[in-house]
Amino acid sequence: MRAMILAAGRGERMRPLTDARPKPLLPVGGKPLIVWHLERLAACGVREIAVNVSWLGEQIEREIGDGRRFGVRIRYSPEPQALETAGGIATALPLLGQAPFLVVNADIWCDFDFGRARTIAAQLQHSALLAWCVLVPNPPHHPGGDFGLESGFLTEHGERLTFSGIGIYSPALFDGLQRGERAPLAPLLRRAARERRAGAELHRGTWSDVGTPQRLAALDAQLQLPTGD
Repeated sequence: MRAMILAAGRGERMRPLTDARPKPLLPVGGKPLIVWHLERLAACGVREIAVNVSWLGEQIEREIGDGRRFGVRIRYSPEPQALETAGGIATALPLLGQAPFLVVNADIWCDFDFGRARTIAAQLQHSALLAWCVLVPNPPHHPGGDFGLESGFLTEHGERLTFSGIGIYSPALFDGLQRGERAPLAPLLRRAARERRAGAELHRGTWSDVGTPQRLAALDAQLQLPTGD
């Protein structure tokens, strides 16, 4: 199975930290955000990873290179201007193959087991599902949530939960999008939800949307805490 890390965003809410350094390279718990993902993907056997880059993307390429030191192979999908989530994924599809693939936002920290993505991807291949989204309880900064969850399906109704930024997608979800076209992901997921073609699950472990300097500092402090005996 292949994976993609979304790393092209400007990080406006994280300024001034992101004026000279792209958000995926901001350190937390002693290493850049994106490195946490690379190490955890490698640990569960994912070896082929696409990374889209735009704002200060050359710094990301210098920092993580071809991925060899992490035990993975990294290929880059450059975007002269950030294409939003669905646009970035659609543009990178030639790097992701024909099977369902894992996508994770570079600017989150989560202890979701990426190894589960293999099982989910296999389910997508042998079903009518186009997507599978990992949801989390609503954080204080996003109390309204994004989607509902009903009997393992993503819905637009019911108690709202927050999309974690982790999903497994079939390439067919992006049919109709052109490479280089700006497009958000949410409308595609809502359409798949209406058609009962999007699965979902609730993750109750640790998750942080590292969207502001304050949340970055809080996560860094959390990860620096001693683990005890």
